[in-house]
Amino acid sequence: MNHKEKETPLRRLEELERLAAAEGCEVRREEPMSRHTTFQIGGPADLFVTAPEEAALSRLLAAAAEREVPVLLLGNGSNLLVSDRGVPGLVVALGAGLRTVRREGNRLVAGAGAPLSAVCSFARREALSGVEFLWGVPGSVGGAVFMNAGAYGGEIGQRVERCRLLTPCGAPQEKSCAEMAFSYRESACQRDGSTVVSVTLALAPGEEEEIHAQMEDYFRRRKEKQPLEYPSAGSVFRRPAGHFAGALIEQCGLKGRRCGGAAVSEKHAGFIVNLGGASCADVLRLISLIQETVREQTGVSLECEVRRVGR
Repeated sequence: MNHKEKETPLRRLEELERLAAAEGCEVRREEPMSRHTTFQIGGPADLFVTAPEEAALSRLLAAAAEREVPVLLLGNGSNLLVSDRGVPGLVVALGAGLRTVRREGNRLVAGAGAPLSAVCSFARREALSGVEFLWGVPGSVGGAVFMNAGAYGGEIGQRVERCRLLTPCGAPQEKSCAEMAFSYRESACQRDGSTVVSVTLALAPGEEEEIHAQMEDYFRRRKEKQPLEYPSAGSVFRRPAGHFAGALIEQCGLKGRRCGGAAVSEKHAGFIVNLGGASCADVLRLISLIQETVREQTGVSLECEVRRVGR
């Protein structure tokens, strides 16, 4: 029996906790994930760490891989449904050094932890056009690249020139847009387990007033159509070929349907909202009900877009 086999899961977490503290990370035990997701749902993370910069993140990933401790990288928590029983192992949030945005010519280099709102605002101030459609999307750069987030006909992958990544073992690598293999709500990161550190976005010179007007138009449309007044994880289902998920759900009479504290939004049936005190179990029951009803009544199978994580 080797040394790793003799170690208990608790011992491995304790070692990671000491390493994280030595790296200058903020460390918390049993941190409720409901505090870190836009759904406001989720049990405790065994070990919750905020990595201040890339070097610390790299060493944490390497140490976790060596000890076979599972890792969840957390952005803005906007596309996550976390188990009521919490998340085993290590959850890593991205600190200030991984949230920076800077200009290089007509490009922006944004850290993975930077909110999309910060990227859009920075681009507007610099009179650079190309990311207006992301204004109002409640995610981070890393999460957006991971799932190739998009809206109103645009996808972030269309603006990515290259990405700086860390492998699951913490080794740095660079990938071009082509190597990222973007497709509808997918990227190479989902297949190889790599972590986005920063992204270079290719933009175009524009007029600040026009960029601002376009951003405000997108936000107005979102506010009119989406239930921004309630906690949610965004659009729950992928767009099925030839259909819109929200329209199918509404057609099946499911608007307003509830399971516990979770409900199909009255404003947009493609959203499930937390009306107060909703659990992961409530949301999963509602998702199953929607999928079964839509399949029975229309023959269309709805696939979840929201990532389910945890125990």
